[in-house]
Amino acid sequence: MVSVKFCGLTREGDAREAAALGASYVGAIFAGGPRSLAPERARDVLAGAGAGVDRVGVFGADGPDVVRDVARVVGLTVVQLHGDPRAADVRGVRARFGGAVWAVARAEGSLLPEWAEELFREADAVLLDARVPGQLGGTGVTLEWDALARSLDAVRGVTPVVLAGGLRPSNVAAAVRAIAPDIVDVSSGVEQSPGIKDHLKMRAFVEAVRGSGV
Repeated sequence: MVSVKFCGLTREGDAREAAALGASYVGAIFAGGPRSLAPERARDVLAGAGAGVDRVGVFGADGPDVVRDVARVVGLTVVQLHGDPRAADVRGVRARFGGAVWAVARAEGSLLPEWAEELFREADAVLLDARVPGQLGGTGVTLEWDALARSLDAVRGVTPVVLAGGLRPSNVAAAVRAIAPDIVDVSSGVEQSPGIKDHLKMRAFVEAVRGSGV
């Protein structure tokens, strides 16, 4: 069964809805942009999901000490590293944070970055997103799933794959069938406006994932 992560949350009610729909992960952004939250606010928002749901923090170029300090305030169980992290960045955060460390590999079309293999060896999961100049994530740009799947076969091994990039209720089933990810990650694809989730779209997204047959 593919797990669901709702990211870019800014309201407690959206975190509660994510949990009610059976999401395994809820995420807050600390990397800038319209969904970015202060740590204390993120703590309150993600607490809306209650117990049993992993809390993910999305970071940009922050150093390991900053990641550790924010994680403590928010109560994160997972940190997600954007900003084109390398294996050394994963190791640096892991030395200071006791939870899971996910690394983002941003693809251009169907091409993974040349350091993707080292991320699959080092990180607890690798998140696939689209590379868009000037943006770290949340681009809403869809990846070339069928072609990307062939590139992924050469490097993924047993490390969990998190699929992001332009997912929404109307296309997530096709993406799941093409990539066979362990987790799907959605933010803008279920929103009314940046950071404001649409609960009907959230439900439709989960239903599409469950109906994908994977």
